[in-house]
Amino acid sequence: MTRVLVVNAGSSSIKTTLLDHDDTVLAHDSLPVEHGGFDADALAAALDRAPAPDAVGHRVVHGGSEFTEPVRLDDRVRDRLRDLADLAPLHQAKSLAGIDAVGRALPDVPAVACFDTAFHATLPPAAATYALPAAWRDRYALRRYGFHGLSHAYASRTAAELTGRSRTVVAHLGAGASLCAVRDGRSVDTTMGFTPLEGLVMATRSGSVDPGLLLWLIEHEGLAPADVADALEHDSGLTGLAGTGDLRDLLARDDDASRLAVDVYLHRLRAGIAAMAASLDGLDVLVFTGGVGEHSPQIRSRATDGLEFLGVALDLDRNAVETVTGAVDVGTSGAPVRTIVVESREDLEVAAGVRAVLTG
Repeated sequence: MTRVLVVNAGSSSIKTTLLDHDDTVLAHDSLPVEHGGFDADALAAALDRAPAPDAVGHRVVHGGSEFTEPVRLDDRVRDRLRDLADLAPLHQAKSLAGIDAVGRALPDVPAVACFDTAFHATLPPAAATYALPAAWRDRYALRRYGFHGLSHAYASRTAAELTGRSRTVVAHLGAGASLCAVRDGRSVDTTMGFTPLEGLVMATRSGSVDPGLLLWLIEHEGLAPADVADALEHDSGLTGLAGTGDLRDLLARDDDASRLAVDVYLHRLRAGIAAMAASLDGLDVLVFTGGVGEHSPQIRSRATDGLEFLGVALDLDRNAVETVTGAVDVGTSGAPVRTIVVESREDLEVAAGVRAVLTG
C-alpha cells in the first residue's frame, strides 16, 4: 500500500492530503464548506491535480457503538453512518458527502472510514455511563462516546514517544474543543459525550449546559427542540458570548463581552484539565494540539495558570512558539509535569488505519 489519500470533511472546510508510503505529503488541498456544503466539482478538480492514490481514508466523526475500529466502506457501512447523522450534525453529513463525492471521482479505489469515536471505545463504564433509566440506556444506546479521537490518539502517542511517560491529558483546542485522559495509550475519560456538544466551551457550541435549563426554555418559552438544538450548535459558545468564535479576535479586543467570553472559556478548560488528571490519579504530561492549542501561546499560558498544584509550569520563552512542526516542549525544565505542544496530524492517524485494514 503506497499512496493514501486522506479526506477530512470538517465544519468549515474539506481537506485532502495525499501521503506516500513513508507519510511524505505529496499533495494537499483545502476547499471551503459554505452554506452547509462544498463544491463537488472543485473537489474532483483537486483530486485530478494530484497523483493517483492507492487507497482513500475518510475521517468520520461518529461510529456509534458498532464501529470501534477503521472499516472498509461499502453500501451497508454508508447506510449505518447515515443513521448516526443526528448525533453529529455539524460533521457527519459533510463526511458522508465527502465519501460520496470522492467515491464518484475515484470509483475503483478502495476506501476506509476511520472514526473519531473509536479511540474512546476503551472508556471504563464509570466514565461512559450516564445516570439515566436503564430502559433508556439500553433501548437507545445512550452513553458517552467521545470525539476528536483521531487527534487524541496521535497527540498522546507522540507525547509518549517523546517523554516515555504514561498519564497524559490532551487538550484538543480548535473550533471544536475537547479534553482526553490517556493512560498507556488508552482513553479513560473525555469531555465530549453522547454528542460533540458536551464539555468545553467552543467556537459556536455551548459545551455542557444544565439540561433543566433547556427543558425550561422548551416548556416555558415554547421554543421548538429543533431551534434549541440549532442554537446550541451554531449560535452558542464564544459566538453566543461575544459575537465571534475566533479567539484571536477576542484576545485582541478590549471590551466586557470579549473578556467574559475568554474567561468563561478558560474557566471551563482549567477545570476540565484538573478533572482529567483526577481520572488518571495524577498527571505526567499535558499536551496542547489543534488550531488554538498549537498557535496561541496566550491561551496555553492562561489555561495553565493556577495548575501549579498539578505540577504544570510553562517556560514563557519556550511557550512563545506559534508554529509547531512535530512536537515542542514548552514546560519549565524540571517541572513534575511535561507540557508539550503537538502538531495535529489526524491525516497520519487515518493513513495508519487505512493500511491496517487493507494490508493487515
